[in-house]
Amino acid sequence: MASDPQRKVVDISTIRHACWDCSLGQLCLPVSLSPDDVEQVDDIVRRRRPMARGDHLYRAGDPFKSIYAVRAGALKTSTVSVDGVEQITGFHLPGELVGFDAINRGTHPCSAVALETTSVCEIPFEDLETLAARIPGLQRQLLRIMSKEIFQDQEMLHAVAKRTAEERLAIALLSYSDRYARRGLSAKRFRLPMSRSDLSNYLGLAPETMSRLFRRFQDQGLISSSGKEVVIEDVDELRRISGQVAAKDESYSGSTR
Repeated sequence: MASDPQRKVVDISTIRHACWDCSLGQLCLPVSLSPDDVEQVDDIVRRRRPMARGDHLYRAGDPFKSIYAVRAGALKTSTVSVDGVEQITGFHLPGELVGFDAINRGTHPCSAVALETTSVCEIPFEDLETLAARIPGLQRQLLRIMSKEIFQDQEMLHAVAKRTAEERLAIALLSYSDRYARRGLSAKRFRLPMSRSDLSNYLGLAPETMSRLFRRFQDQGLISSSGKEVVIEDVDELRRISGQVAAKDESYSGSTR
């Protein structure tokens, strides 16, 4: 069948609401879209008002209606046990997606809270499904993104299981380094948006242990830090501690802006 001359590959930068460096780009960049398709994708992406620190994007038990992409700031997701104990299940940085874990049950299994002033794009899932059924390739890309999210969660859980405190912190620092690098930012110098207390909760460590580890890593010359700003000084040693193979990472050896 002859190709439609009206169809073309449209760069994500032509879509007003979806940033080119955002995970939303994965829904459009590899897909051949007509100008009309571009407009329809653009129309369903909603930019929400910025949330203040502590504001909820959604709460556990809320009905699932949309997935969200972090544009600026950061979110944490967490659950609360019957006795009121919070367990942090993840941190979400700019360009990352949240909300996929609610698709199966139709309700959100955890709460998403802004760690600082945070802006998100909202994508109503019913609208996205409708477009995915009509636009070739969009449904496959959606499944790929969902699979990637699940894999990354499983990878982090596996990484910290039965690990020492030092190994857990090294793994976490390298993970955030990689995530910033994927957005074209510095893998060496970055900001951790969460508190040390939240990070210790996520890694299953006592807050005093987390503080002691940060001091030890600084004393050993592995990192330097000031407040939430972190600079990785010795990536190979961090990889050795984490159990990863020490190898030169092109993304890490790039910009240090």
